[in-house]
Amino acid sequence: MKNFTVINHPLIRHKLTQIRDKDTSHSDFRRLLKELTGFMLYEVMADFPMREVEVETPLERATCLELGCEISCVLILRAALGMEDAFIELVPEARIGHVGLYRNEETLEPVEYYVKLPKNVAESAVIVVDPMLATGNSATKALDIVKKHGAKTIKFVSLVAAPEGVAKLTKSHPDVSIYTASLDRCLNEKGYIMPGLGDAGDRLFGTK
Repeated sequence: MKNFTVINHPLIRHKLTQIRDKDTSHSDFRRLLKELTGFMLYEVMADFPMREVEVETPLERATCLELGCEISCVLILRAALGMEDAFIELVPEARIGHVGLYRNEETLEPVEYYVKLPKNVAESAVIVVDPMLATGNSATKALDIVKKHGAKTIKFVSLVAAPEGVAKLTKSHPDVSIYTASLDRCLNEKGYIMPGLGDAGDRLFGTK
């Protein structure tokens, strides 16, 4: 599928098994979510532009490479908060935005309640993140929002995705590259990914 990538690195698959386990504590879930996000960033950012810079090593002057674009990470609240620290540690110069959406449990449609994006989002390479791509409704809404604010170069990252969500996002935003660690089987009647992770927000914060 065009613009869709499943990252199959052994370490990612290993840690994904651990984070799926229903007996994993919320503290371990939080750690694993951060670690998995960090590992995935290496692949997600592999084609980002670079620029040459001159630096003085202890021995001589050298021509080296650094990231050649502004980077903005947009978190879909609340579960994506568990992915924020990975960005801050690996790309400390990245600017962080937040889109607050909750799912109407009857219609499964997203309801917007908060948006705060970096001022330079239109000039940035934007990475929108959410641990789960289920129906695709929240992801589609979040991408609508960042595009409305001028973003043009956008990638979407999730840990697990359902085929229904991938199809929805691909149809709604064919220009956005989608990255996930697993394409799961399907959605159940309540719109949860099977086998999935359960409710990522509740597991992250220990609210259930």
